[in-house]
Amino acid sequence: MARSLTNDMTSGSAIKHIIRFTIPLLIGNIFQVLYNMVDTVIVGRTISVEALAAVGAAGAITFLIVGFALGFTNGLSIIVAQRFGAGDPNGVRRSAAMGIYLSLAASVVLTVISTLSARSFLEMMNTPDNIIDDAYSYIIVIYSGITFQLFYNYISCVIRALGDSKTPLYFLLISCVINIILDLTFIINFKMGVAGAGFATIIAQALSGIMCLFYVAKKFPQLRLSKKDFKWDTKFALRHLSLAVPMAFQMSVTAIGVMVVQGVLNTFGSTVIAGYTAANKIEQLISQPQISFGLAMATFVGQNYGAMKEKRIREGVRKCVVVVLLFTLITVGAVLIFSNQIAGIFIDSGTDPTLKTNVIFYTRTYLKIAGVFYFFLSLLFVFRNSLQGMGYSGIVLCGSAVELIARIILSLLLAKVLTSLYGEFYGYLGVCAAGPIAWLSACTLFTVSYFVKIRKLPEIFRKQREFNELDAVAHLQ
Repeated sequence: MARSLTNDMTSGSAIKHIIRFTIPLLIGNIFQVLYNMVDTVIVGRTISVEALAAVGAAGAITFLIVGFALGFTNGLSIIVAQRFGAGDPNGVRRSAAMGIYLSLAASVVLTVISTLSARSFLEMMNTPDNIIDDAYSYIIVIYSGITFQLFYNYISCVIRALGDSKTPLYFLLISCVINIILDLTFIINFKMGVAGAGFATIIAQALSGIMCLFYVAKKFPQLRLSKKDFKWDTKFALRHLSLAVPMAFQMSVTAIGVMVVQGVLNTFGSTVIAGYTAANKIEQLISQPQISFGLAMATFVGQNYGAMKEKRIREGVRKCVVVVLLFTLITVGAVLIFSNQIAGIFIDSGTDPTLKTNVIFYTRTYLKIAGVFYFFLSLLFVFRNSLQGMGYSGIVLCGSAVELIARIILSLLLAKVLTSLYGEFYGYLGVCAAGPIAWLSACTLFTVSYFVKIRKLPEIFRKQREFNELDAVAHLQ
Protein backbone atom coordinates (compact mmCIF):
# COMPACT_ATOMS: atom_id res chain seq x y z
CA MET A 1 0.00 0.00 0.00
CA ALA A 2 2.78 2.42 0.92
CA ARG A 3 4.46 2.06 -2.44
CA SER A 4 1.24 3.02 -4.26
CA LEU A 5 1.27 6.41 -2.54
CA THR A 6 4.44 7.39 -4.38
CA ASN A 7 4.59 8.09 -8.10
CA ASP A 8 7.61 7.10 -10.18
CA MET A 9 7.53 9.56 -13.09
CA THR A 10 10.48 7.99 -14.92
CA SER A 11 8.34 5.59 -16.97
CA GLY A 12 4.91 5.56 -18.62
CA SER A 13 3.14 8.47 -20.31
CA ALA A 14 4.95 11.68 -19.41
CA ILE A 15 1.99 14.02 -19.89
CA LYS A 16 -0.37 11.73 -17.95
CA HIS A 17 2.04 11.75 -15.00
CA ILE A 18 2.31 15.54 -15.18
CA ILE A 19 -1.44 16.13 -15.39
CA ARG A 20 -2.25 13.64 -12.60
CA PHE A 21 0.34 15.28 -10.40
CA THR A 22 -0.87 18.79 -11.28
CA ILE A 23 -4.60 18.30 -10.58
CA PRO A 24 -4.28 17.92 -6.77
CA LEU A 25 -1.81 20.83 -6.72
CA LEU A 26 -4.23 22.98 -8.70
CA ILE A 27 -7.16 22.13 -6.45
CA GLY A 28 -5.08 22.89 -3.36
CA ASN A 29 -3.74 26.18 -4.74
CA ILE A 30 -7.17 27.39 -5.82
CA PHE A 31 -8.60 26.40 -2.44
CA GLN A 32 -5.77 28.32 -0.73
CA VAL A 33 -6.48 31.46 -2.77
CA LEU A 34 -10.20 31.24 -2.07
CA TYR A 35 -9.50 30.59 1.59
CA ASN A 36 -7.34 33.71 1.82
CA MET A 37 -10.25 35.70 0.45
CA VAL A 38 -12.57 34.19 3.07
CA ASP A 39 -9.99 34.91 5.78
CA THR A 40 -9.92 38.61 4.89
CA VAL A 41 -13.73 38.72 4.80
CA ILE A 42 -13.87 37.30 8.35
CA VAL A 43 -11.47 39.95 9.63
CA GLY A 44 -13.20 42.79 7.78
CA ARG A 45 -16.76 41.84 8.72
CA THR A 46 -16.22 40.72 12.33
CA ILE A 47 -13.70 43.36 13.50
CA SER A 48 -13.51 46.54 11.41
CA VAL A 49 -12.36 48.06 8.15
CA GLU A 50 -9.23 49.26 9.97
CA ALA A 51 -8.48 45.69 11.02
CA LEU A 52 -8.85 44.54 7.44
CA ALA A 53 -6.49 47.32 6.34
CA ALA A 54 -4.01 46.28 9.04
CA VAL A 55 -3.89 42.67 7.78
CA GLY A 56 -3.56 43.97 4.23
CA ALA A 57 -0.74 46.32 5.18
CA ALA A 58 1.13 43.40 6.72
CA GLY A 59 0.58 41.21 3.65
CA ALA A 60 3.61 42.03 1.50
CA ILE A 61 5.91 42.24 4.52
CA THR A 62 4.67 38.89 5.79
CA PHE A 63 5.33 37.28 2.43
CA LEU A 64 8.87 38.68 2.40
CA ILE A 65 9.86 36.29 5.22
CA VAL A 66 7.26 33.54 4.86
CA GLY A 67 7.92 33.39 1.10
CA PHE A 68 11.62 32.93 1.80
CA ALA A 69 10.75 30.02 4.09
CA LEU A 70 8.48 28.38 1.51
CA GLY A 71 11.06 28.71 -1.26
CA PHE A 72 13.71 27.27 1.05
CA THR A 73 11.70 24.10 1.78
CA ASN A 74 10.88 23.65 -1.92
CA GLY A 75 14.57 23.81 -2.74
CA LEU A 76 15.50 21.29 -0.07
CA SER A 77 13.20 18.68 -1.63
CA ILE A 78 14.81 18.73 -5.10
CA ILE A 79 17.55 16.26 -4.18
CA VAL A 80 14.91 13.98 -2.64
CA ALA A 81 13.16 13.91 -6.05
CA GLN A 82 16.45 13.28 -7.89
CA ARG A 83 17.46 10.42 -5.56
CA PHE A 84 14.00 8.89 -5.81
CA GLY A 85 14.19 9.00 -9.61
CA ALA A 86 17.63 7.40 -9.46
CA GLY A 87 16.24 4.50 -7.40
CA ASP A 88 18.43 5.41 -4.42
CA PRO A 89 16.38 4.86 -1.20
CA ASN A 90 19.38 5.57 1.03
CA GLY A 91 19.91 8.86 -0.76
CA VAL A 92 16.24 9.74 -0.30
CA ARG A 93 16.46 9.20 3.46
CA ARG A 94 19.80 11.02 3.81
CA SER A 95 18.44 14.00 1.86
CA ALA A 96 15.23 14.09 3.93
CA ALA A 97 17.28 14.01 7.14
CA MET A 98 19.60 16.78 5.93
CA GLY A 99 16.54 18.84 5.08
CA ILE A 100 15.35 18.52 8.67
CA TYR A 101 18.67 19.86 9.96
CA LEU A 102 18.66 22.79 7.57
CA SER A 103 14.96 23.59 8.12
CA LEU A 104 15.50 23.79 11.88
CA ALA A 105 18.49 26.08 11.43
CA ALA A 106 16.57 28.29 9.00
CA SER A 107 13.58 28.53 11.35
CA VAL A 108 15.76 29.84 14.16
CA VAL A 109 17.51 32.43 11.97
CA LEU A 110 14.31 33.62 10.28
CA THR A 111 12.38 33.85 13.55
CA VAL A 112 15.05 36.02 15.18
CA ILE A 113 15.53 38.32 12.17
CA SER A 114 11.83 38.74 11.40
CA THR A 115 10.57 39.37 14.93
CA LEU A 116 13.30 41.96 15.59
CA SER A 117 12.66 43.81 12.30
CA ALA A 118 8.84 43.58 12.08
CA ARG A 119 8.09 47.04 13.47
CA SER A 120 10.81 48.67 11.39
CA PHE A 121 9.44 47.11 8.20
CA LEU A 122 5.98 48.49 8.93
CA GLU A 123 7.34 51.97 9.59
CA MET A 124 9.50 51.82 6.46
CA MET A 125 6.37 51.08 4.40
CA ASN A 126 4.71 54.23 5.83
CA THR A 127 1.94 52.20 7.48
CA PRO A 128 -0.72 54.65 8.76
CA ASP A 129 -0.71 55.35 12.50
CA ASN A 130 -4.30 54.19 12.97
CA ILE A 131 -3.52 50.62 11.82
CA ILE A 132 0.17 50.08 12.54
CA ASP A 133 -0.40 48.59 16.02
CA ASP A 134 -2.91 46.06 14.68
CA ALA A 135 -0.63 45.26 11.76
CA TYR A 136 2.25 44.67 14.16
CA SER A 137 0.19 42.44 16.47
CA TYR A 138 -0.76 40.29 13.47
CA ILE A 139 2.64 40.08 11.83
CA ILE A 140 4.55 39.33 15.05
CA VAL A 141 2.36 36.27 15.66
CA ILE A 142 2.92 35.03 12.11
CA TYR A 143 6.68 35.56 12.40
CA SER A 144 6.81 33.82 15.78
CA GLY A 145 5.25 30.73 14.16
CA ILE A 146 7.66 30.43 11.22
CA THR A 147 8.98 27.15 12.67
CA PHE A 148 5.53 25.59 12.30
CA GLN A 149 5.22 26.85 8.72
CA LEU A 150 8.61 25.44 7.78
CA PHE A 151 7.79 22.14 9.50
CA TYR A 152 4.45 21.72 7.70
CA ASN A 153 5.69 22.84 4.27
CA TYR A 154 8.88 20.80 4.37
CA ILE A 155 6.96 17.58 4.98
CA SER A 156 4.58 18.45 2.14
CA CYS A 157 7.48 19.20 -0.23
CA VAL A 158 9.22 15.90 0.53
CA ILE A 159 6.01 13.95 -0.10
CA ARG A 160 5.55 15.74 -3.43
CA ALA A 161 9.16 14.94 -4.33
CA LEU A 162 8.18 11.25 -4.15
CA GLY A 163 5.48 11.91 -6.72
CA ASP A 164 2.51 12.12 -4.33
CA SER A 165 0.63 15.40 -4.70
CA LYS A 166 -2.63 14.09 -3.22
CA THR A 167 -1.56 13.64 0.41
CA PRO A 168 -0.34 17.28 0.77
CA LEU A 169 -3.68 18.37 -0.72
CA TYR A 170 -5.64 16.50 1.95
CA PHE A 171 -3.65 18.05 4.77
CA LEU A 172 -3.87 21.49 3.13
CA LEU A 173 -7.66 21.19 3.15
CA ILE A 174 -7.56 20.11 6.80
CA SER A 175 -5.33 23.07 7.64
CA CYS A 176 -7.64 25.54 5.90
CA VAL A 177 -10.76 24.21 7.66
CA ILE A 178 -9.03 24.35 11.06
CA ASN A 179 -7.83 27.87 10.25
CA ILE A 180 -11.33 29.15 9.44
CA ILE A 181 -12.82 27.57 12.59
CA LEU A 182 -10.08 29.05 14.77
CA ASP A 183 -10.44 32.45 13.06
CA LEU A 184 -14.09 32.60 14.08
CA THR A 185 -13.38 31.23 17.57
CA PHE A 186 -10.47 33.52 18.42
CA ILE A 187 -11.93 36.66 16.86
CA ILE A 188 -15.62 36.36 17.81
CA ASN A 189 -15.58 34.32 21.02
CA PHE A 190 -12.22 35.24 22.55
CA LYS A 191 -12.12 38.84 21.18
CA MET A 192 -8.45 38.49 20.24
CA GLY A 193 -8.63 40.92 17.30
CA VAL A 194 -6.29 40.56 14.34
CA ALA A 195 -3.77 38.68 16.49
CA GLY A 196 -6.41 35.93 16.67
CA ALA A 197 -6.20 35.53 12.89
CA GLY A 198 -2.43 35.11 13.20
CA PHE A 199 -2.73 32.51 15.96
CA ALA A 200 -5.36 30.64 13.93
CA THR A 201 -2.94 30.37 11.01
CA ILE A 202 0.07 29.04 12.90
CA ILE A 203 -1.95 26.64 15.09
CA ALA A 204 -3.69 25.20 12.04
CA GLN A 205 -0.35 24.63 10.32
CA ALA A 206 1.18 23.10 13.44
CA LEU A 207 -1.71 20.64 13.88
CA SER A 208 -1.72 19.73 10.19
CA GLY A 209 2.05 19.26 10.24
CA ILE A 210 1.85 16.89 13.22
CA MET A 211 -0.94 14.87 11.60
CA CYS A 212 1.00 14.77 8.33
CA LEU A 213 4.13 13.57 10.14
CA PHE A 214 2.28 10.65 11.76
CA TYR A 215 0.72 9.75 8.42
CA VAL A 216 4.09 9.77 6.66
CA ALA A 217 5.65 7.60 9.39
CA LYS A 218 2.90 5.03 8.88
CA LYS A 219 2.43 5.06 5.10
CA PHE A 220 5.85 5.97 3.65
CA PRO A 221 8.56 3.42 4.52
CA GLN A 222 10.92 5.37 2.24
CA LEU A 223 10.90 8.16 4.83
CA ARG A 224 11.39 6.14 8.01
CA LEU A 225 14.69 7.63 9.09
CA SER A 226 17.28 5.96 11.27
CA LYS A 227 20.24 7.32 13.24
CA LYS A 228 22.69 6.73 10.37
CA ASP A 229 20.57 8.90 8.04
CA PHE A 230 21.25 11.89 10.31
CA LYS A 231 25.03 11.63 9.99
CA TRP A 232 26.26 15.15 9.21
CA ASP A 233 27.92 15.70 5.82
CA THR A 234 29.02 19.28 5.14
CA LYS A 235 29.40 18.76 1.39
CA PHE A 236 25.91 17.25 1.20
CA ALA A 237 24.52 20.15 3.25
CA LEU A 238 26.10 22.72 0.92
CA ARG A 239 24.62 20.91 -2.06
CA HIS A 240 21.15 21.27 -0.53
CA LEU A 241 21.75 24.91 0.32
CA SER A 242 22.90 25.64 -3.25
CA LEU A 243 19.38 24.68 -4.38
CA ALA A 244 17.34 25.94 -1.44
CA VAL A 245 18.79 29.42 -0.96
CA PRO A 246 18.26 30.63 -4.56
CA MET A 247 14.66 29.40 -4.49
CA ALA A 248 14.16 31.16 -1.18
CA PHE A 249 15.54 34.43 -2.53
CA GLN A 250 13.39 33.99 -5.63
CA MET A 251 10.27 34.12 -3.44
CA SER A 252 11.58 37.07 -1.44
CA VAL A 253 12.48 39.20 -4.44
CA THR A 254 8.92 38.72 -5.67
CA ALA A 255 7.70 40.16 -2.37
CA ILE A 256 10.11 43.09 -2.65
CA GLY A 257 8.81 43.85 -6.14
CA VAL A 258 5.23 43.80 -4.86
CA MET A 259 6.17 46.18 -2.02
CA VAL A 260 7.77 48.65 -4.45
CA VAL A 261 4.82 48.56 -6.87
CA GLN A 262 2.41 49.04 -3.98
CA GLY A 263 4.37 52.09 -2.88
CA VAL A 264 4.08 53.58 -6.35
CA LEU A 265 0.35 52.81 -6.53
CA ASN A 266 -0.26 54.54 -3.21
CA THR A 267 0.40 57.86 -4.96
CA PHE A 268 -2.58 57.40 -7.34
CA GLY A 269 -5.36 57.29 -4.74
CA SER A 270 -7.73 54.73 -3.27
CA THR A 271 -9.86 54.18 -6.39
CA VAL A 272 -6.86 53.14 -8.47
CA ILE A 273 -5.52 51.01 -5.62
CA ALA A 274 -8.89 49.26 -5.29
CA GLY A 275 -9.03 48.50 -9.01
CA TYR A 276 -5.45 47.20 -9.08
CA THR A 277 -6.03 45.11 -5.94
CA ALA A 278 -9.14 43.48 -7.45
CA ALA A 279 -7.21 42.73 -10.64
CA ASN A 280 -4.40 41.13 -8.66
CA LYS A 281 -6.85 38.93 -6.74
CA ILE A 282 -8.23 37.76 -10.09
CA GLU A 283 -4.70 37.25 -11.39
CA GLN A 284 -3.81 35.11 -8.38
CA LEU A 285 -6.73 32.84 -9.21
CA ILE A 286 -6.23 32.48 -12.96
CA SER A 287 -2.47 31.94 -12.64
CA GLN A 288 -2.90 28.85 -10.46
CA PRO A 289 -2.83 26.40 -13.42
CA GLN A 290 0.52 27.82 -14.55
CA ILE A 291 1.91 27.73 -11.01
CA SER A 292 0.68 24.17 -10.46
CA PHE A 293 2.10 22.87 -13.74
CA GLY A 294 5.38 24.57 -12.87
CA LEU A 295 5.56 22.77 -9.52
CA ALA A 296 4.74 19.49 -11.25
CA MET A 297 7.61 20.02 -13.68
CA ALA A 298 10.09 20.52 -10.85
CA THR A 299 9.27 17.02 -9.55
CA PHE A 300 8.96 15.42 -13.00
CA VAL A 301 12.27 16.83 -14.24
CA GLY A 302 13.96 16.17 -10.89
CA GLN A 303 13.04 12.46 -10.94
CA ASN A 304 14.02 12.00 -14.59
CA TYR A 305 17.24 13.93 -14.09
CA GLY A 306 18.09 11.49 -11.31
CA ALA A 307 17.22 8.61 -13.66
CA MET A 308 19.36 10.26 -16.40
CA LYS A 309 16.54 10.27 -18.97
CA GLU A 310 17.24 13.30 -21.13
CA LYS A 311 14.75 12.47 -23.90
CA ARG A 312 11.97 12.02 -21.36
CA ILE A 313 12.72 15.44 -19.86
CA ARG A 314 12.46 16.98 -23.34
CA GLU A 315 9.18 15.20 -23.99
CA GLY A 316 7.64 16.22 -20.67
CA VAL A 317 8.62 19.88 -21.00
CA ARG A 318 7.43 20.08 -24.62
CA LYS A 319 4.02 18.58 -23.89
CA CYS A 320 3.59 20.59 -20.69
CA VAL A 321 4.19 23.81 -22.63
CA VAL A 322 1.35 22.94 -25.03
CA VAL A 323 -1.07 22.08 -22.22
CA VAL A 324 -0.30 25.11 -20.07
CA LEU A 325 -0.64 27.50 -23.03
CA LEU A 326 -4.07 26.03 -23.79
CA PHE A 327 -5.08 26.54 -20.16
CA THR A 328 -3.86 30.14 -20.36
CA LEU A 329 -5.81 30.81 -23.55
CA ILE A 330 -9.05 29.57 -21.96
CA THR A 331 -8.65 31.38 -18.62
CA VAL A 332 -7.51 34.68 -20.12
CA GLY A 333 -10.38 34.64 -22.61
CA ALA A 334 -12.92 33.92 -19.87
CA VAL A 335 -11.58 36.64 -17.57
CA LEU A 336 -11.55 39.31 -20.27
CA ILE A 337 -15.12 38.47 -21.27
CA PHE A 338 -16.49 38.40 -17.72
CA SER A 339 -14.10 40.87 -16.05
CA ASN A 340 -16.88 43.35 -15.18
CA GLN A 341 -18.86 40.71 -13.31
CA ILE A 342 -15.78 39.25 -11.60
CA ALA A 343 -14.50 42.66 -10.49
CA GLY A 344 -17.94 43.48 -9.12
CA ILE A 345 -17.60 40.68 -6.56
CA PHE A 346 -15.01 42.72 -4.66
CA ILE A 347 -17.22 45.81 -4.40
CA ASP A 348 -20.14 46.22 -2.02
CA SER A 349 -23.52 46.54 -3.75
CA GLY A 350 -24.18 49.80 -1.86
CA THR A 351 -21.12 51.53 -3.30
CA ASP A 352 -21.66 54.74 -5.25
CA PRO A 353 -22.30 53.73 -8.91
CA THR A 354 -19.69 56.13 -10.29
CA LEU A 355 -17.04 54.88 -7.88
CA LYS A 356 -17.92 51.28 -8.67
CA THR A 357 -17.65 51.96 -12.41
CA ASN A 358 -14.24 53.58 -11.96
CA VAL A 359 -12.88 50.69 -9.88
CA ILE A 360 -14.06 48.16 -12.47
CA PHE A 361 -12.50 50.28 -15.23
CA TYR A 362 -9.08 50.19 -13.54
CA THR A 363 -9.46 46.46 -12.95
CA ARG A 364 -10.22 45.81 -16.62
CA THR A 365 -7.37 48.09 -17.70
CA TYR A 366 -4.80 46.00 -15.84
CA LEU A 367 -6.25 42.69 -17.07
CA LYS A 368 -6.22 43.87 -20.70
CA ILE A 369 -2.56 44.90 -20.49
CA ALA A 370 -1.44 41.79 -18.60
CA GLY A 371 -3.62 39.38 -20.61
CA VAL A 372 -1.23 39.01 -23.56
CA PHE A 373 1.75 38.56 -21.24
CA TYR A 374 0.14 35.68 -19.32
CA PHE A 375 1.41 33.40 -22.10
CA PHE A 376 4.97 34.42 -21.27
CA LEU A 377 4.19 33.94 -17.57
CA SER A 378 3.11 30.36 -18.38
CA LEU A 379 6.42 29.64 -20.12
CA LEU A 380 8.29 31.28 -17.25
CA PHE A 381 6.82 28.83 -14.73
CA VAL A 382 7.48 25.77 -16.90
CA PHE A 383 11.08 26.55 -17.84
CA ARG A 384 12.07 28.00 -14.45
CA ASN A 385 10.85 24.95 -12.54
CA SER A 386 12.37 22.60 -15.10
CA LEU A 387 15.75 24.26 -14.56
CA GLN A 388 15.22 23.92 -10.81
CA GLY A 389 14.50 20.21 -11.23
CA MET A 390 17.82 19.84 -13.05
CA GLY A 391 19.58 21.66 -10.21
CA TYR A 392 20.48 24.88 -12.04
CA SER A 393 19.71 27.12 -9.08
CA GLY A 394 22.14 29.87 -10.15
CA ILE A 395 20.18 30.56 -13.34
CA VAL A 396 16.94 30.63 -11.39
CA LEU A 397 18.39 33.20 -9.01
CA CYS A 398 19.65 35.34 -11.90
CA GLY A 399 16.23 35.21 -13.55
CA SER A 400 14.54 36.27 -10.34
CA ALA A 401 16.98 39.18 -10.04
CA VAL A 402 16.24 40.23 -13.64
CA GLU A 403 12.50 40.15 -12.94
CA LEU A 404 12.90 42.16 -9.73
CA ILE A 405 15.15 44.82 -11.27
CA ALA A 406 12.91 45.19 -14.33
CA ARG A 407 9.77 45.46 -12.20
CA ILE A 408 11.24 48.10 -9.86
CA ILE A 409 12.87 50.24 -12.54
CA LEU A 410 9.91 50.11 -14.92
CA SER A 411 7.25 50.78 -12.27
CA LEU A 412 9.15 53.79 -10.92
CA LEU A 413 10.26 55.12 -14.30
CA LEU A 414 7.08 54.57 -16.30
CA ALA A 415 4.84 55.90 -13.53
CA LYS A 416 6.88 59.09 -13.19
CA VAL A 417 7.54 59.78 -16.88
CA LEU A 418 4.07 58.95 -18.20
CA THR A 419 2.32 60.81 -15.38
CA SER A 420 4.39 63.94 -15.98
CA LEU A 421 3.83 63.81 -19.75
CA TYR A 422 0.24 62.64 -20.11
CA GLY A 423 -1.38 62.46 -16.68
CA GLU A 424 -2.07 59.98 -13.89
CA PHE A 425 -4.04 57.49 -15.99
CA TYR A 426 -1.05 56.91 -18.27
CA GLY A 427 1.15 56.62 -15.21
CA TYR A 428 -1.17 53.85 -14.03
CA LEU A 429 -0.83 52.17 -17.42
CA GLY A 430 2.94 52.23 -16.89
CA VAL A 431 2.63 50.53 -13.51
CA CYS A 432 0.31 47.91 -15.04
CA ALA A 433 2.84 47.19 -17.80
CA ALA A 434 5.88 46.99 -15.49
CA GLY A 435 5.12 43.54 -14.07
CA PRO A 436 4.25 41.88 -17.40
CA ILE A 437 7.37 43.28 -19.09
CA ALA A 438 9.39 41.92 -16.16
CA TRP A 439 7.81 38.48 -16.79
CA LEU A 440 8.89 38.70 -20.42
CA SER A 441 12.46 39.55 -19.41
CA ALA A 442 12.75 36.61 -17.01
CA CYS A 443 10.93 34.26 -19.39
CA THR A 444 13.43 35.03 -22.15
CA LEU A 445 16.36 34.19 -19.86
CA PHE A 446 14.78 30.95 -18.60
CA THR A 447 13.74 29.77 -22.07
CA VAL A 448 17.16 30.33 -23.61
CA SER A 449 18.90 28.78 -20.58
CA TYR A 450 16.68 25.68 -20.73
CA PHE A 451 17.50 24.95 -24.38
CA VAL A 452 21.21 25.55 -23.77
CA LYS A 453 21.28 23.24 -20.74
CA ILE A 454 19.11 20.49 -22.23
CA ARG A 455 21.58 20.13 -25.12
CA LYS A 456 24.35 19.45 -22.63
CA LEU A 457 22.49 16.74 -20.71
CA PRO A 458 23.55 13.75 -22.89
CA GLU A 459 27.21 14.51 -22.23
CA ILE A 460 26.59 15.13 -18.52
CA PHE A 461 24.71 11.83 -18.19
CA ARG A 462 27.39 9.96 -20.18
CA LYS A 463 30.09 11.14 -17.78
CA GLN A 464 27.89 10.30 -14.79
CA ARG A 465 27.34 6.73 -16.05
CA GLU A 466 31.08 6.28 -16.60
CA PHE A 467 31.74 7.53 -13.07
CA ASN A 468 29.11 5.17 -11.65
CA GLU A 469 30.65 2.20 -13.51
CA LEU A 470 34.14 3.02 -12.25
CA ASP A 471 32.80 3.50 -8.74
CA ALA A 472 31.05 0.13 -8.87
CA VAL A 473 34.24 -1.59 -10.05
CA ALA A 474 36.22 0.07 -7.26
CA HIS A 475 33.75 -1.21 -4.67
CA LEU A 476 33.99 -4.77 -6.05
CA GLN A 477 37.76 -4.68 -5.79
